[in-house]
Amino acid sequence: MFLKFNASRRHGWEMVLAGILLCTGSASANPSAQIRDAAQSAQPKFKVIAIAEKGGIHKPFVDAAKVWLAQEAIADGFTVDYIENTDKIDDAFLSQYKLFIQLNFPPYAWTPTAMVAFQRYIEEGRGGWIGFHHATLLGEFDGYPMWPWFSNFMGGIRFTKYIPTFVTGTVTVEASDHPVMKDLPKHFVIENEEWYTYDKSPRANVHVLASVDENTYTPASAIKMGDHPVIWSNEHVKARNVYIFMGHHGELFQNSAFTTIFHNSILWAAQQ
Repeated sequence: MFLKFNASRRHGWEMVLAGILLCTGSASANPSAQIRDAAQSAQPKFKVIAIAEKGGIHKPFVDAAKVWLAQEAIADGFTVDYIENTDKIDDAFLSQYKLFIQLNFPPYAWTPTAMVAFQRYIEEGRGGWIGFHHATLLGEFDGYPMWPWFSNFMGGIRFTKYIPTFVTGTVTVEASDHPVMKDLPKHFVIENEEWYTYDKSPRANVHVLASVDENTYTPASAIKMGDHPVIWSNEHVKARNVYIFMGHHGELFQNSAFTTIFHNSILWAAQQ
């Protein structure tokens, strides 16, 4: 999905602008200059690359995210390109983008070139990063070894379990002064999530922005980890970054707390 104007659409858009200028009495001796200025003012402020696996159980989440991101892109002046694997990722490719969204992609099955380029992108602050859900599926999966650098990026953790029956839980905002947490209530509910657990809490190595209260799980579950962060940022790298655990189902885009977090994260990570 590419939210860009092609040549024919751009020509039509310029004709619309010309009509607006004439109808409002704004036309001058140099209307083409006014059209050019108006067109330039509508150029995107920044570009986003989002990676999501093709199909699979998280397709409803990805489909809903694309619809929501299209609306956000118009409102906040950015464009979004999508890829389904890491084949294109290298330094030159990433240099086009101010923000990398790991919408639905695990930290394995990356090409060696992509791994090196992404690590530089994050460590050197060449752009921002938002990761959802699958980004902490850290371990040995599908014949791939764990990526040690990515584990450290996520706070030195390893995935252990998830709640296969799904439960509803209450999330507590811990860092209300952080831009990602702007305009959020102290507590909000996330329905029907898997709530990944890890071999340890990442808290010692990251800035925790929010955590889930496992005592609020409905129905109750024995799969717990105690201190359970679900949104955090690694401040030991130069890139602005935020991991958001939630991201399994499309209904999240009907949850105002979730969409507020996503909106805030985009603007903050892209340094807008």
